[in-house]
Amino acid sequence: MARSVRAQMGSRPVLMAMAGATCIAFSAILVRLADVPPSTAAFYRCAYALPPLALLAWWERHRFGPLASRALLLSLVAGIFFMADLVFWHHAIAAVGAGLATVLGNVQVVLVPLAAWAFLRERPAVRTLAAVPIVLLGVVLISGVVGAGAYGSDPALGVLFGVLTAITYAGFLLVLRAGSSDLRRPAGPLFYATLSAAAATLPVGAGLGELELRPTWPEHGWLVLLALTSQVVGWLLIAAALPRLPAALTSVTLTLQPALSVVFGVILLDEEPSAIQFLGVAVIIAGVVLATAGPRRQPYTEPKELRDVAQPGSAPALGAGGRRFESGRPD
Repeated sequence: MARSVRAQMGSRPVLMAMAGATCIAFSAILVRLADVPPSTAAFYRCAYALPPLALLAWWERHRFGPLASRALLLSLVAGIFFMADLVFWHHAIAAVGAGLATVLGNVQVVLVPLAAWAFLRERPAVRTLAAVPIVLLGVVLISGVVGAGAYGSDPALGVLFGVLTAITYAGFLLVLRAGSSDLRRPAGPLFYATLSAAAATLPVGAGLGELELRPTWPEHGWLVLLALTSQVVGWLLIAAALPRLPAALTSVTLTLQPALSVVFGVILLDEEPSAIQFLGVAVIIAGVVLATAGPRRQPYTEPKELRDVAQPGSAPALGAGGRRFESGRPD
């Protein structure tokens, strides 16, 4: 039964990607609705996601054997970057709104290949380099320095936090990607990264005076929904679907999430970005499309030997190779 369900999901990567993008598009909306300090939202988003992720990670271990020690260590390190990403992003949401903050966070789509070039000697495609000035123009337009009537309590500060979000998220993706290329087991590394992020948020949130550990209602109802939809379901759907999609559909998926976040922010939260900020959103999305379009490897197909069930306690089969993360924010 489990193999049948998994096979059916793998055969419908477009639906998986669209469902995942829709889930994570609500992330910033749920953060706003929870109305708790940024570090509190970051901690509970991770803490409430740990039980289901632990169950999925246990299932992966039972099926494929234990996670390699290097992958485990790098997942824990990646969690530090993810903690910073969430804290910065939640501050951006407070300063410039849910929709615009999400668009700014997706600047990482350009930053990841640039960082990989700088630190891993992976030269980016020409289209990625061409997208950099386009994305930066969009950031400037959202910041409010051009025109009047920009939305947000402090748009310029929101842009600063949004760029820091993108930088730290790029670090998270690169570190986590460096530790594992086994596309069969997304939940294990995500569990350890989430655990590390939750632990790291405690001293940071306490130092910032933003940590409120006493659960309250309905705030924590929104945080539970945030953890389950974004940190668990949305992330795993995206991570499983994108390696199986052709380039054109990958680009559509990458742009769907920030676009939906802006729409949901307008409809559900009465956010009112200015015309110039909307233009900035369109410019950034155009840059993301340019950076992610074009040739890429063939969609991932799991080899037959990897579909065979590993015996509990046996060494995991060799990974299929390729990169795990090519998505926008799984938030």
